[in-house]
Amino acid sequence: MKPVATLLIAGSLMLSACAGPAIAAEEPVDAPAATRVAKENKGLKTAIFAGGCFWGVEGVFSHVKGVTSAVSGFHGGAAGTAKYDRIISGGTAHAESVKITYDPAVVRYDELLRIFFSVVADPTLKNRQGPDVGTHYRSALVPMNKEQAAVAQAYLAQLGKSGLWSKPIVTAIEPYRAFYPAEGYHQDFMAKNPRHGYILRWDKPKVEALKAMFPNHYRSTFLTDAG
Repeated sequence: MKPVATLLIAGSLMLSACAGPAIAAEEPVDAPAATRVAKENKGLKTAIFAGGCFWGVEGVFSHVKGVTSAVSGFHGGAAGTAKYDRIISGGTAHAESVKITYDPAVVRYDELLRIFFSVVADPTLKNRQGPDVGTHYRSALVPMNKEQAAVAQAYLAQLGKSGLWSKPIVTAIEPYRAFYPAEGYHQDFMAKNPRHGYILRWDKPKVEALKAMFPNHYRSTFLTDAG
């Protein structure tokens, strides 16, 4: 059993995590199918997505068929600052991110991008998503190979010409640096805390939008770290 002090610290972090002013949730957007389709070889692939609080990013991708792993963590900064209490203080260069492993025979990278921008992240918001503000909540794509990079670049350009948003697309493509998994209590957070206020207000609607908009990609069960 953990010491009481440790439990209190973890609990306070969970209450402060991914929490900002109460504003209206963004509506999902029917992002277009990619004109540049990913041409991926057989075998599992990995990719990293940053789109605000990692609870919701992980929660959505954990309901996507073909995704075999979704890990919340930090990308963009140094190992010494890859800790949640340090991240939220700012100035670390990290972004709350999710590293996913997927089977391109079931869901391609371009399809993951479409899902991401339809129900997870608003690509016009600079250093924020939903109620969460700060550079660690920026939206970014971190391709893990040349094909993903080409597809990501083409898709962002396509979104910019789509007319779906009145503001410019600011989501960046960032080069891969080391990915650091977040603390254990952040993993599978939506599955472990389905009644958490933040989950109910901000992240459950994203999963519901995934189910409604992408029924062929939606998986009813939540993929946990244990599989």
